[in-house]
Amino acid sequence: MKARSEALVLLAGSGTADFAFRIAQVALPLVILRETGSVAATGLVAGAAGVPVLLSPWWARRARQWVDSGPRLAVVALVSAIALASVPAAAGSGILSPEWLILSGLLLGCGDALSNPGRSALLADTGDRWGDGRAVQLLTWQDGLRRFGMLIGPTVGALAISTGLTNGLLWIEAASVAGGGLLACAARSDRAPEGLVTPSIRGSLRGRTEVAYGWVVRGTGCVTWFAFTLGLSVVGEERGQPGVYLAAGMTGYGVGSLVGTAVSLAVVRRTRPTVAASLAWAWSGLCWVGMGVWTTPPVVAVMGALSGVTVVIGIAAISVLITRTSAGAERRALLSGQSVVVSAGSAAGMLVGGPIIGAVGAELALIGSGLVTAAVALLILVRCRTATHARDHHVGRAG
Repeated sequence: MKARSEALVLLAGSGTADFAFRIAQVALPLVILRETGSVAATGLVAGAAGVPVLLSPWWARRARQWVDSGPRLAVVALVSAIALASVPAAAGSGILSPEWLILSGLLLGCGDALSNPGRSALLADTGDRWGDGRAVQLLTWQDGLRRFGMLIGPTVGALAISTGLTNGLLWIEAASVAGGGLLACAARSDRAPEGLVTPSIRGSLRGRTEVAYGWVVRGTGCVTWFAFTLGLSVVGEERGQPGVYLAAGMTGYGVGSLVGTAVSLAVVRRTRPTVAASLAWAWSGLCWVGMGVWTTPPVVAVMGALSGVTVVIGIAAISVLITRTSAGAERRALLSGQSVVVSAGSAAGMLVGGPIIGAVGAELALIGSGLVTAAVALLILVRCRTATHARDHHVGRAG
């Protein structure tokens, strides 16, 4: 019963902080633009925050193992809250500058690099104490809450801004992150003995080839994600309906991901995780191809919904691979590695996405990205099946 209550508290803190982030992300660019007058500065916080995450395999190897309990997670959350609060505080004082934004982003990125895998590992450890299979269930619920925030949060944020609450949303986000950290104080940890060698991300992958395969598939989907977001934005602008196509796609994707959250556990428990992950992203890639071929708001919404369902199933499958084969320090290392894969893939995609869309057009970018995503997923599927057949044949001969 105690493990269940700890898990619910962790989920409540995570869900509250993430929902506040989805609301506040609408306000942050507006605050920066009003205070600095620079469009280029609007992305400085997000851009700077990504740097520590991408470099975390080198600087955070020991630090991420320190975040192994609720109180320590609360300390990191407090650092993130200070970084978030520094922006509205500087704006209110009239001292907001690009340098301030970069510093705030770097501090926030350090907090994210430690708190995201730390909270997920703590949640999974709590699930292990709750019962068999609860770890992946809790991680799936956490992802579901995040996707609910993605669907509802921006609308709530836009409504709040329309009432004049702009800087206030940033203060609310900072308070929510701090509050979520305090809620986590109730969770205990199963600490590794002192002196144990701190595992690296690469070292933790040894003997877990299927986890690496899952990361390849998910990382490819993150790289090609730009075609969905940037591509649909460009399509709407070119067709004189700015925002319509992206709104249709994201709304469909959000609804589909909530449906996927409801069915994913039943699917991954009946399927080999690597097979589920590969088929999920292959199907998602084909959905993007459909968007590029039949580019109308209704089709984009339907394809977005189908993609949302399958991507959540794929993420749950990778969570199964990690939670079933690791615990403690190695689990934290693997979850950190997964965060790096997602962040690095998304950043790389956004970096090259604009030039690709400019060269071939948004529709062809959607088709090409979908085909690449599906092809990589199917290649991984074939590779896994071949390895399984070879292993079974070897075992049969040995018998």
